[in-house]
Amino acid sequence: MLQYLIVCPLLFLAGFIDAIGGGGGLISIPAYIISGVPVHNAIATNKLSSCMGTGLTTWQYWVNGYIRPKLALLCVAAALVGSPVGAEIALRIDADVFKLLMLVILPVTAFYVLKKKDIGKNEEELSFKKTAVISVAAALIVGMYDGFYGPGTGTFLMLLLTGAAKLDIYTAAGTTKAINLTTNIGSMMIYLLNGKVIFLLGLAAGVFNMAGNFLGARFFRDKGSDIVRPIIMVVLVIFFIKILIEMVG
Repeated sequence: MLQYLIVCPLLFLAGFIDAIGGGGGLISIPAYIISGVPVHNAIATNKLSSCMGTGLTTWQYWVNGYIRPKLALLCVAAALVGSPVGAEIALRIDADVFKLLMLVILPVTAFYVLKKKDIGKNEEELSFKKTAVISVAAALIVGMYDGFYGPGTGTFLMLLLTGAAKLDIYTAAGTTKAINLTTNIGSMMIYLLNGKVIFLLGLAAGVFNMAGNFLGARFFRDKGSDIVRPIIMVVLVIFFIKILIEMVG
């Protein structure tokens, strides 16, 4: 019961944050671990609850017209190619080297977000070809990052799609969710086949995650970039603190 009391409220918060700016895993995975779930089971069970929440948000964004099918499919394919490449790189490079790099990247990203007060409000609109090329490249790079390390994947993808591909905040969010859902389902299937998922806890937490995602998507629909910017800053700060703790620990 104590596990449920710890995990479920935090999964609600993770879902709310993830629906708006990505990075929900920075809250949900530690929630499982703090409650006493072993690391591998925590990651696996989190995939189940995250798939439930992300699936609901993806459906909401689809209904609201935030997902361009052709663009989303291209990005999903690129992310699925990048993820195993990143996993292969992870086997060859010490993770501490990457963490040191992230301690530089995260403050730079935070500075960009602070300076960029109109995220996703682009006056310049690129042709579909240019948008697709840049979006696919962003999805490939972030997919590699997801396979290599993972936390904050949705946040980084949102920033790249709005900043480099010049997508509006809503299309960027829809594309990001389509990618997140696909990669989460792929990972979850592997964990299910290996018997690592704790079903009752994952399903209960998934319901709370869906509720958080639902409210987060509603806030995003009404507030747009006004709510995205502070949420992304929160994610970046949590991520930075997480890496510092890992490095010191």
